[in-house]
Amino acid sequence: MATHEEIELGREIDTIVIPHGSTTRLPKGTRVRVLQQLGGSITVTTEYGGLYRVDPESLDALGMEAPPVASAPEGSADKPLEDQVWDVLRTCFDPEIPVNIVELGLVYDCRLGELDAAGKRAAAIQMTLTAPGCGMGDVLAQDIQKRLEKLTQIASAKVEVVFDPPWNQSMMSEAARLQLGFY
Repeated sequence: MATHEEIELGREIDTIVIPHGSTTRLPKGTRVRVLQQLGGSITVTTEYGGLYRVDPESLDALGMEAPPVASAPEGSADKPLEDQVWDVLRTCFDPEIPVNIVELGLVYDCRLGELDAAGKRAAAIQMTLTAPGCGMGDVLAQDIQKRLEKLTQIASAKVEVVFDPPWNQSMMSEAARLQLGFY
C-alpha cells in the first residue's frame, strides 16, 4: 500500500489521537490517508484533519494485514541481550517522525538487571519525548515495554519517561539529521 493513498475504513476502529495520546473511535466509512507506516503501527490523517495512530490489531479495517509478531528483530537472536534490547528499541517510532527513537536520541539509558532464578533479566529504560507536552509518552512507553517483554531472556521491562535533560535536535544521530534534512 502506498503512503498517502486514500482508504475508506471497512469497519469502526479505536485509534490514538496524536499528539494528545487520548483514544477515539473512527467510524466505518471514514476516509483516511496513510502518512507513516513504521514499527508495526500506522499514522493516518482523516478527511477532517488530525493525526491518528492505528495499532496492528485494527489494520484489517484499512485492508491491510498485521505484521507477524516477532520476539526480536530478524537476525538479533544470536547477539548479546543488550544488543537485542537496542535492536528492539530501534523498531519503535515516534508516530509523527519517520525515525526510530534511538536515532532520534530519545533513549537516555538502558540497563539490564541481574539474572533471576529463571535465567531472565529485567530491563529498565529511561527515555524522553521531543516535546514535554506530548501526550504520546505513555503510549510509546507501553509499546516499548510490550516489545521488550517478548524477548525470551527478558522477565520484565520498565520504561520511564523523563525530561531532564530536555531533548534537543543535537541529540539525534547524524543519520537521523540527514534523513530529516537538518543539515
